[in-house]
This record gives sequence, structure tokens and C-alpha cells, in this order.
Amino acid sequence: MGVVADATMAAGGEVIGIIPQSLKNSEIGHTGLTRLEVVDGMHARKARMAELSDAFIALPGGLGTLEELFEVWTWGQLGYHSKPLGLLDVNQFYGKLSHFLDHLVEEGFVKLQYRDMLQRSESPSGLLQQLNDWQPSADNRWHSASES
Repeated sequence: MGVVADATMAAGGEVIGIIPQSLKNSEIGHTGLTRLEVVDGMHARKARMAELSDAFIALPGGLGTLEELFEVWTWGQLGYHSKPLGLLDVNQFYGKLSHFLDHLVEEGFVKLQYRDMLQRSESPSGLLQQLNDWQPSADNRWHSASES
């Protein structure tokens, strides 16, 4: 995360960091960001990041990346947001995961419309174009506007 933040700042971009107080107490938060917000815990961190985000992109990563990807994807399925999400599939890093997700559709555990919420590209520009072009499903089965 630090490398991406540094590159973004070097290119003149804005970077807002969100860190739980417990992690800030045990590690040094990035001091070169546009803004660093300290929150009560991981749930508050993820909620705040989702609130500030226009879209969600998962770079190659580990368990935390996958956990956050699946949570925000589920939130989209449930209608808590209508923001696009995608995988930056560097060197086919997410290829096997994508095949597994297709298997979930084939086996009837995931509807195709929800599988299609997750965009995937090997190129940053290709992924950004897909996210820009993405439109949410009109299916409101899980959530109605009156519940917002």
C-alpha cells in the first residue's frame, strides 16, 4: 500500500489513508499522505474507505485484500452501494480465482448478474475503462431504495 501511495503522491494525486487506532499504536502510519484519518477499528476503517471511494480495485494481495474485496462485493450485491469493483490482474494473478468464481455461477451459488459486478483486466487503463463503463444491475431483490 505504501508504494502505491508514494507513487500516487509523486504523480500529484491525492491519497487519504484510513488506519485503526490499534494499528497506529503498533506501527508508524504513513506520514506523507494528503490526509491520514484514525478510526476506532477495522470495521470503521472499511466503512470509511467505502464511503470515500468512487470504485474499488484489488491489486494482487493476500488475505486482507481478498477479505475486503469480497466484503465490498457483497455490499454491492445487497444494494448498500452501486460502485464498480475490479481486479487488476497483473500477470494473471487472479486467473484461478476468476475460474473459481465462474464455477460458483455454474454450480448455482452465485447469479451471473452478481458475478458480472466484478470487472477484471491485466492493464490499468483497461480496468479503469471497464469500471467507467460499468452499470449496476436493475435487480433490487436484496434492497429497496426506501431502506437506504
